Formats: sequence, C-alpha cells, structure tokens
Amino acid sequence: MGGTRALSFSSLCAASLAAAASATRSPLLSSRHRARHLRPRFAAAAMSSSSSPAPAPGADPAAPAAPSASSAIDFLTLCYCLKTTKRAGWVRRGLQGPESVADHMYRMGVMALVAADLPAGVNRDRCVKMAIVHDIAEAIVGDITPADGVPKEEKSRREKEALDHMCSLLGGGSRADEIRELWMEYENNATLEAKVVKDFDKVEMILQALEYEKGKLILIQCPVVH
Repeated sequence: MGGTRALSFSSLCAASLAAAASATRSPLLSSRHRARHLRPRFAAAAMSSSSSPAPAPGADPAAPAAPSASSAIDFLTLCYCLKTTKRAGWVRRGLQGPESVADHMYRMGVMALVAADLPAGVNRDRCVKMAIVHDIAEAIVGDITPADGVPKEEKSRREKEALDHMCSLLGGGSRADEIRELWMEYENNATLEAKVVKDFDKVEMILQALEYEKGKLILIQCPVVH
C-alpha cells in the first residue's frame, strides 16, 4: 500500500483504541483536551509500530516520509468538523436536524462506487476519492452558498487557503498532494471525472430533497437562490 514509509493502519487503530479508553474515563473532556490526549498516543503508537522500520532494500532514502501519526490525528480531528457542519441550504429552509457536509460527501462517494453507467474512460476510484474530498475545505470555512453574498473568487480563495492548511497538517507528502490535486481538479471542472462528480453532487442534493419531502418535513417557503 505505501511501503515501509506508510503510516500503518494498525498504529492508527492502536492509538485510537488507547485514546478512546482514556476518553471514556474522562467523559467531560472538551474536544480540545481530547485532541491533546490523542496526539501523543498516536505519536507513541507510530514510534512503537512495525510501520517504521528501516527502508526496504532499493527504497529511495530521499523519498518524503509519510505523515506521522501526530499529523494524521491533527488532520482527522479537523475533519471532524465536516460531521458537525450542517449544509447551509437546508438550514436556511428551516429543516430540523439537516444533513452535514460529511453526510453529503459520503453518499456521493457511495454513488461513485455503485454507479453502473459511468461514461467510458472514467476512473471510478478517482471519482470516489474526489467525492470524499471535494468539500473538505468546509471543515474550516463552512458551507458558503450564494445566499451568503461571497463572490465566487473570494469563496475559492478562502477554500484554497483552508485546503492548504489542512494539507500542511499532514506534513505534505504524497497523500496531501493527492488531496490537493483531487480538490483542484474538481474545483476547476478539469476532467471527465470532475464533471461526473459534479453531477453526483447535484443528484445527491435532489435525492436528499426528495427524502426530506417524503419524510413530511416542513420547508419554509424561501426563494431558491441560483
């Protein structure tokens, strides 16, 4: 998967289990304090894990190292905000308990995974990845919509700045580069995959609206902002 330089799944699991055990003993800890507990535990797990042996024979010693466990948990802690940031359009329409940004991206990823009629030549795996990162900057800037009156160029600038910060939390490297590349590809509508994922974005929103109506949730009658 990533060679000996990759942060192993086992080290992440070990650290998260240890952190969870600590958190259950202190249920009143704030998220900030929990993050302080998580970082050293992830770092310790990474150092003790078999994921950090000497480079394999033939490996490039100059190759950039994978993100440390500490960097990974900083990044993942920030991604938590995607689970708590509600989609602004539904909030404005008065919905109770509307979907989060993470909800939206997750189902788009599933759409990319199961769609049986992708256009010829489309890379399905790339679509899945793009779907789960296309709104990742909203962990910092929130869900900016046309109703906010933010010019498109300014919205893009804020999101790009947020993306750069999130990638810096990973310490750069191939994973951060891939996230940035996928996000820019979607933002610029630069490839066939980006166009497909933008279609999924619209379809997911329509499907969610139908589900809200089916659930007999009351929508405040507001003009739709285009």
